[in-house]
Amino acid sequence: MAQLVEQFLYIAHCQSLWYNNSMNKKEIKQKAIFLREKGKTYSEIQNILKTKIAKSTLAYWCKNVKLPIGYEKRVRAIIQNHIKKARIKALTANREKRDRLLKSLEEKSYFLLKKINKDVLKMLLTILYACEGSKWRSHRGLMLGNADPQIIKFYIKLLKTCYPEKINDNALRCRISYRADQNIQKLQKYWSELTQIPLNHFFKTKSDPRTIGKKTRKKDYKGVCVVSCGGTKIQLELETIAKIIFTKFQ
Repeated sequence: MAQLVEQFLYIAHCQSLWYNNSMNKKEIKQKAIFLREKGKTYSEIQNILKTKIAKSTLAYWCKNVKLPIGYEKRVRAIIQNHIKKARIKALTANREKRDRLLKSLEEKSYFLLKKINKDVLKMLLTILYACEGSKWRSHRGLMLGNADPQIIKFYIKLLKTCYPEKINDNALRCRISYRADQNIQKLQKYWSELTQIPLNHFFKTKSDPRTIGKKTRKKDYKGVCVVSCGGTKIQLELETIAKIIFTKFQ
C-alpha cells in the first residue's frame, strides 16, 4: 500500500512539474510576443525576461508580429552604437598593447645611456645636423630648424656640451616660422622660455602667406623654431664627420 502511495505521489509531482513548466513557457512566450510588438530586439527580450531561450525560438514565436513604425531605424542606431563601442574597445586594447610594447622597449634600451660620452654626443649632433641643419654651400654658420620642442632643446644641449668654449645663450639667435592665424608674440615667448634664448635675440619674421585664410589644425603646433649662430668651422667639422660616418657604412 505504501509503495502505491509513493508511486502516485511521484506521478503527481511529475505532472505538476510538466504543468508548471508548460505554463511558465506559455507565459514567457506571451511576454516575448508583447515585447516584440513594442519593437524590442531578440537580445533585449532575452535580457528583459532573463531567459536563455534561443533567438531562433523567439523568432518562431514572433513570426507573425507586426513591428512598429521606426523599428528598422532604431535597429540601425543600435547596430551603430555597438560598432562604436567595439571600436572604442579595440582602440583601448591596441593602445594598452602599444603602451606595454613601448615600456618593454624602453626598459631594454636604458643600457645605452651607459655608453654615452662626449664623442658619442658629437656623433649624435653630427647626425642631427646632417638631417635638419643648413649646409655650408647654402649658408655660412650653424642653423637648424624644427617644430619639435624636444629636438630643439636636444640640439642646443648638444651644441653647448660639445663646443662649450664657443656656444652659449648669448651666441644663439632665433627665428620663428609660423602660420597666419598664430600669435607671433605668444610663440616667441613660448620658444624663449623653452630654449632660454632671450626675446631680444629673436629676429622679426612674417607669417607664411600661403596659410592666409587657412586654420591651423594641430592644436599644439607652435611653429618652426630656427636656431642659428656663428660657427662656420663647427659647421664644416660636423659635415666632415657626417661624411666619414656615411662613407663608413656605405
